Amino acid sequence: MAQSVSTGIVLSGTRPTGELHLGHLNGALKNWVRLQDEFKCFFFVADWHALTTEYADPGGIEESARSMVLDWLAVGLDPGKSVIFRQSDVPEHAELYLMFSMIIPVPWLERVPSYKEQQEQLSGRDLSTVGFLGYPLLQAADILIYLADRVPVGEDQLPHVELTREVARRFNRLYGDLFPEPAGLVVEMARVPGTDGRKMSKSYGNAVSLSEDPKSVHDKLARMVTDTRRQRLTDPGDPADCPAFCLHAIYCSEEERAELSEGCKTASIGCLDCKKVMIAHVLEELEPIRQRRAELEKTPEIVGEVLAEGRDRAREVAGSTMARVRELMGL
Repeated sequence: MAQSVSTGIVLSGTRPTGELHLGHLNGALKNWVRLQDEFKCFFFVADWHALTTEYADPGGIEESARSMVLDWLAVGLDPGKSVIFRQSDVPEHAELYLMFSMIIPVPWLERVPSYKEQQEQLSGRDLSTVGFLGYPLLQAADILIYLADRVPVGEDQLPHVELTREVARRFNRLYGDLFPEPAGLVVEMARVPGTDGRKMSKSYGNAVSLSEDPKSVHDKLARMVTDTRRQRLTDPGDPADCPAFCLHAIYCSEEERAELSEGCKTASIGCLDCKKVMIAHVLEELEPIRQRRAELEKTPEIVGEVLAEGRDRAREVAGSTMARVRELMGL
């Protein structure tokens, strides 16, 4: 398949390692909901990827997967429009990963930025495993087995997409054109700050989850770090240096941002009063999601039904791709 050929297929997934949060909502899920009306979309529960960091304590993966699918449905993912499935239900992912491991040099994996970054951030865990080193290659298999040519990602994931493009080129050069070279679709607000100012992440303990009660959401955001120059109410600040104001950019109107920005710079408004405006908008957005999730939970079997249907649809495509891979590789 030539690089110039568009398949119109989108692929993305999330690891089930905890509750989904505002970072997922604004960095991925809103975009996924839009994309499912424009493209053929495959969205998967990346439970094998979860094992790359949670292998010593995998007990929570199953429940996290169920909770995550409920959140997806509550946000607006539609199994009638998208293929929603669990990675481990489609063994062809692992088979293609094995095939790729035969032809991809180890230094290609070691140079992926997140390889060393996560080892530093999660220094309390032993990540010197083959699985952790190879997870970008498994991601490439996840994408290419559906011949996807579009991958919605945050900026920090672009090196993974570039590796996938290199994997596709190497395979195509060795065995014949099969895989497209996918492009990363970067959403404008892909990086959402957590309550401590770092990227919002379950691993960092700085996240505001979609299923939290309103009081918890309010309290967490009220304590969110701001411009460190504002030690006292009379100290002026700069919204450009305020992690909390990044959420204002997502949730507040242009007029609200202009007024609050002026108040920050002139110290005429305190940080908490400034954050209250943003918090009100966050709570307003989360309430219907919370209500839809509560309705979905009244039908406990719905997650299993959605994943079973998605498994069958995903395996049909993945099986066809693997048949062609085996043929090209002489197996």
